Amino acid sequence: QVQLVESGGGMVEAGGSLTLSCTVPDNIFSGNAMAWYHQAPGKQRNLVAVVTTAGDTRYEVPVEGRFTISRDNARNMVFLQMINLKPEDIGRYYCNRYPAWLATVWGQGTQVTVFS
Repeated sequence: QVQLVESGGGMVEAGGSLTLSCTVPDNIFSGNAMAWYHQAPGKQRNLVAVVTTAGDTRYEVPVEGRFTISRDNARNMVFLQMINLKPEDIGRYYCNRYPAWLATVWGQGTQVTVFS
C-alpha cells in the first residue's frame, strides 16, 4: 500500500532544533513538488514549506529563517530542518505533494512538542 512515513519528531526545549525526515513512495515523489504541513492541536493542517523538483524552496512567514526544507531525489526523501523552535511550532508534521489538494493519501505524521 502506498504510504508516506514521517519521522524525527520529539520533545525539545524552546530554542532547540529537530530535523524531520519523510520517505515517499516513488509515484508520489517523482516529478512533483513536495511540502511539509503542520497541524497544531485542534486546528487544520497548514502549509509550512515547499521544495520543487529543482530544489527551489519557499516558506510560510512564521517559519522563514528558522526552517529549511530539502529533498534527496535519489532516495525519495524530504527533510525539514527546524531551528529556534517555538511553542507555536507544536503539532503534528506531515509531508506530501504540493499543493495539498493533489494528495490522495497521508502518512501518520510526526509529533513535535516544544516546552519552555
